Amino acid sequence: MVEVESPTGKVYKFPVYHWIASDNVDTFREGKEYVFQHWKEDSFFAYQFLNGINPMVIKRIEALPENFLVADKVFQNDPVDLKTEMKKGNIFLCDYKILDKVTTNTIDGKKQYLAAPLVLLHQIEDRMMPIAIQLKQNPGQDNPVFLPSDSENDWLLAKLYVRSADFSLHELNYHLLRTHLLAEVFAVALKRNLPRVHPVYKLLVRHTRHTLQINFLARHILISEEGVFNKCAASGGEGLPHLIGKFLSNLTYKSLCIPDDIEDRGLKDVKNFYYKEDGLNLWNIMHSFVTKILGYYYTDDGVVQKDDELQNWIKEIFEHGFLKKEETGIPQKFTTVSELVKFVTMVMFTCSAQHAAVNSGQYDFYGWMPNGPSTMQEPPPTKKGEVTKARIMEALPDARTTAFNMGTVWALSTPPSDAKFLLDFKEEYFTEDGPCEEIQTFKSQLQTLSNSIKERNKTIELPYTYLDPACVEWSVDI
Repeated sequence: MVEVESPTGKVYKFPVYHWIASDNVDTFREGKEYVFQHWKEDSFFAYQFLNGINPMVIKRIEALPENFLVADKVFQNDPVDLKTEMKKGNIFLCDYKILDKVTTNTIDGKKQYLAAPLVLLHQIEDRMMPIAIQLKQNPGQDNPVFLPSDSENDWLLAKLYVRSADFSLHELNYHLLRTHLLAEVFAVALKRNLPRVHPVYKLLVRHTRHTLQINFLARHILISEEGVFNKCAASGGEGLPHLIGKFLSNLTYKSLCIPDDIEDRGLKDVKNFYYKEDGLNLWNIMHSFVTKILGYYYTDDGVVQKDDELQNWIKEIFEHGFLKKEETGIPQKFTTVSELVKFVTMVMFTCSAQHAAVNSGQYDFYGWMPNGPSTMQEPPPTKKGEVTKARIMEALPDARTTAFNMGTVWALSTPPSDAKFLLDFKEEYFTEDGPCEEIQTFKSQLQTLSNSIKERNKTIELPYTYLDPACVEWSVDI
């Protein structure tokens, strides 16, 4: 057994990964059993782009990127005519170009590798299937397009590099930047600019609970020079701050608002997309609640425009959180009630639901290391037909790196002992009859959604629980 001390001081025990160094097969029971059983399957590989720990990359396309040299017909069990299927809206892309040319980490004196792949997916009735993978952005003879019809080892290794790239993009962009760091921006600006009696403060203060404390710990324990991320991830070390800068430069307001984001990625009609379904339902409940609460205080647009404290709050967020970049689309001021309602809803959703979606399932999906390698120890293959099982084992992280990562994702997936969930909503700030009545309606709607998610989950093979209001914490506090 390997003992791992988590960032909170708890000690966890994991089996030694003999299979990394030998042909011995050892059963692993610590992680999500379903993932352990299905991680090699193409259907599960594709499923995770919708309902895994990072449902933020996939998008529908009408044309292939010029640098993705896939034949017009992709042959697997049945040939897929790309032009025809794209016209039908059945072709989807996951593009990791933002990871290209990043300086990768060195762990225990050994250079690590991070791919910047392109993944093509085909929607077949009610499920997705991968049909092509290119592991580098620039096409060439040393950058083949891998297909399901290739050898089992070629195709498996290509998928492993994709899962590893997805790990880095997920952890640094969609988890760290877009929930933890943004929640800190919102929290600091809130406490600096809005008094405790302000209705926006009353709405949002519970969504800042423990955020500053947890981010302080993250800076010192997880992403510092001696932090866990530098010890286990290809994107740690010198490349980490560079990546955060790239992610910030690509951040937009619309991508933070799930209705806009889903529409922009062309995913509104995708079936069995539980992140979308549950997330949109939660957004709509929150938006309705915020609309009614703020409607009691902001009776017209003029009241919003004259609220200096409110205007200072959004100004500080724009200037210090988004570095005055107008291209982000973040409001620089509020001119209408509807603008205010949407922004407050986004803050509430980001700090609670979105964080739950990209955080709570980390051990479920990463607890079986090959499903989300934090790094790869060998460069991506440049030819087909040369990959062996031994080469796959050499490319995967070693036991020490794996143990560091597993202990961390276990701890991050475990709610604190004093966790507060959306269904635990108890009013502590509003005193007027109108807002208090709306709070009861809000709680009732959340309970109804929770019940419907639980009923739905009884009918599906792998339950999606991460956006059940009973499982969504108020704030970023782990």
